[in-house]
Amino acid sequence: MRLEQTEILIIGAGPAGSVAAGLLRKQGRQVLVIEKEQFPRFSIGESLLPQSMAYIEAAGFLQDVVEAGFQYKNGAAFQRGERRTEFDFRDKFSAGWGTTYQVQRADFDHVLAKAAERAGAIVRYRHQVKAVDVSGERPWVTVADADGESYRIEARFLLDASGFGRVLPRLLDLESPSGFPLRGAFFTHVQDNIPAGSFDRNKILVSVHPEHVHVWFWTIPFSNGRCSLGVVAKSEFLAQYGGSETERLQAIVAETPSLAKLLQHAVWDTPARQLQGYAANVKSLWGKHYALLGNAGEFLDPVFSSGVTIAVKSASLAAAAIAREFAGEQVDWQADYAEPLKAGVDTFRAFVESWYAGGFQDVIFHEGGAPEIRRMISAILAGYAWDRDNPYVAEPRRLKTLEQLCGA
Repeated sequence: MRLEQTEILIIGAGPAGSVAAGLLRKQGRQVLVIEKEQFPRFSIGESLLPQSMAYIEAAGFLQDVVEAGFQYKNGAAFQRGERRTEFDFRDKFSAGWGTTYQVQRADFDHVLAKAAERAGAIVRYRHQVKAVDVSGERPWVTVADADGESYRIEARFLLDASGFGRVLPRLLDLESPSGFPLRGAFFTHVQDNIPAGSFDRNKILVSVHPEHVHVWFWTIPFSNGRCSLGVVAKSEFLAQYGGSETERLQAIVAETPSLAKLLQHAVWDTPARQLQGYAANVKSLWGKHYALLGNAGEFLDPVFSSGVTIAVKSASLAAAAIAREFAGEQVDWQADYAEPLKAGVDTFRAFVESWYAGGFQDVIFHEGGAPEIRRMISAILAGYAWDRDNPYVAEPRRLKTLEQLCGA
């Protein structure tokens, strides 16, 4: 079996893998990326958060993303029945980017992967990791290429950015139950035909089912007149509906008058897909000479579009730790990587849990209130879940008090 060597081996060429590759190439590291799919390929999670732009910029990919022509995004709109509110991410508590993009992930991920290649990383498509061994001084993986031929790669460090593929969690028995209830989603892309002036395409729209607080929809407009549309609910709720995935999604949209009216002229030209039980967790985010990035480690819920932000934040933290380790410093991966990453994830988790319980929805739709508190909430919705100067990041339990005030 052929044996290759590299300094850094990355599994997966999605945002986490590509941004990590860009950051590591800036350090002068030798980087090899193994990707089982051929890009461009479909992926869900199209609405970025402004915080992610800082890491895209740090990787050297900002110009590539800006010039790709994606839909500009400056905030989020929410609607429940006749109630509607908006958050402008430029008006936020935390310093940093206040705008970003809404992207077709097939194109966006390809843009990042090509930028990583231009930076000097090697990206191999249609190559799949079949086995891994991290017991020795250097980790190694067995890979099958596009023709089914196997070869082995030995690396100084291994990063798993395989997303929902969760390669290392599966192969190293790292899977752990998620604390979230079993939820699922139906989703598709449509030619939305929303009349000009009736919809702010610069914002994601989150709609709540008029009767079920735990059922919500995303509407993410793209720059080409299309949008991503999906519904998220507990699995038992989705199981009530019959027919194809498209028919089931259409039936649930029809129960939500404000959304149904907005999409009344839409052309449903792409079969809907289903995703079930997507929340995931692991026993540990790191081990001997390896670390898990983004969704390969933990995925919470799509309600606040945090997936890509967590992915590129993890890439940044891992690249910084690798730089120190390769410089001969002692790195505590739990203290220097896992715990800082988990701090932001836990902030998102508190708001996700509150959303489904209904309390954060009361906060979102509350009229009036202190503008400074609204700016703090806006910052978290914009992805600044690691800014401990924000009281709702430093002490997420403050959210409970805010819920009580807004729900009174």
